[in-house]
Amino acid sequence: MTITPEEISALYLSAKVSAWATLLSCPLAIAIGWVLARKQFFGKPVVDALFHLPLVLPPPVPGYLLLLSFGNQGVLGRWLNEWGFSFAFNWKGAALAAAVMSFPLMLGPVRLSFKLIGSQLEDAARTLGANPWSVFFTVTLPLALPGIMSGTLLAFSRSLGEFGATITFVGNIEGETRTLPLAIYTAKNLPDGDDAAFRLIIISLVLAFGALLANDWLARRIERRLGMR
Repeated sequence: MTITPEEISALYLSAKVSAWATLLSCPLAIAIGWVLARKQFFGKPVVDALFHLPLVLPPPVPGYLLLLSFGNQGVLGRWLNEWGFSFAFNWKGAALAAAVMSFPLMLGPVRLSFKLIGSQLEDAARTLGANPWSVFFTVTLPLALPGIMSGTLLAFSRSLGEFGATITFVGNIEGETRTLPLAIYTAKNLPDGDDAAFRLIIISLVLAFGALLANDWLARRIERRLGMR
């Protein structure tokens, strides 16, 4: 099975887009997950539903909303263009689309991890004089690591498979926005593209299965280090 340079380019771009999408999502998921797990405020169910909306919407809908917001003529895109930064029709837009679509999958495990942490250790750290930030970074965050790692790998895996929002927002441009799913779609629509589509599907299956195994292995390792197993 020989992989062509175009297929290698799609694979590399998928890894690049997924990595940046995950890095973009992780700090937000930790902050929002902690707030949703620990705080009560008016409209919390609405906020929670908004963050999980990409899970239930048809993927082209978030893609179109991103186009309206971050396209070259969009509300935010026009302002960003004045600063020389653009999301439209480039890999950065693909990373943004992947981050939006994968964010709920990261947020769920992170929020649950914070919710399941008992308050005894945090209270003990406070009585010893630790300030809230020290308590969070030395007690709460380490205890939430299994959920954070699980959410991170789920988001990365989902980003690798992102299709609908990406093609709607940034198109299908070879070497710029043509990630692995878009490369499969392109190959399947070519008269002689069945072999290429099959190769890319095999690669996708291997990556997805590997990510799930890595997720389980990392979660077990972190739990053992924290004395949870």
